[in-house]
Amino acid sequence: MLRQLFYDLASLVVILDPVGTAVMFLGLTPHAAPAHRRSMAWRGALVATLIILAFAFMGQALLEMMGITLAAFRIAGGLLLFLLATDMVFALHSGIRGTTGPEQEEATHSRDVAVFPLAIPLLAGPGALTSIMLLMGGAHAWDQKSLVLAALIAVMALTLATLLAAAAVARLLGVTGANVVTRVLGVVLAALATQFVLDGVRQSFNLT
Repeated sequence: MLRQLFYDLASLVVILDPVGTAVMFLGLTPHAAPAHRRSMAWRGALVATLIILAFAFMGQALLEMMGITLAAFRIAGGLLLFLLATDMVFALHSGIRGTTGPEQEEATHSRDVAVFPLAIPLLAGPGALTSIMLLMGGAHAWDQKSLVLAALIAVMALTLATLLAAAAVARLLGVTGANVVTRVLGVVLAALATQFVLDGVRQSFNLT
């Protein structure tokens, strides 16, 4: 169980990238007062957690309603996460990982970025939603599902801590340091995405 918990923790940390998200959050709130920035961090993390939890519990039912097998979703999800890993390795900020140009411009004129773009798409983005559905889909017993949920809460707590300390994180690492961390996590995520695809192929063709 400890091994499974570590796997779930590592998967979610790699995908949510707390350090990189904190640096982006600071860039979105350059003129915000410290108290307002802390308030946005708390609300953004809470909203994102609720959204991810909703996908964790209802994702499987949604797939069944649409006639999509878990194997097909594993393959598609693995490919999506591989694209996300590519963005991370090359330190890109496309729509799959961060905000697009128009979204960035809209956020710049907003005084509150808690829901958009912090909660969505920086935290509860395509990568996080895909990953939680894959992890919950691979957990067959409730004790395994509880480990996934515990890992999610722990990683979201870590993410909230980095958001609250965003200014300190940026001073400590700088842009280059944050990109180094993101690139390393991107390599790990690429391997994880490949494993999801392989698991989906094996499940589709009943390979052992």
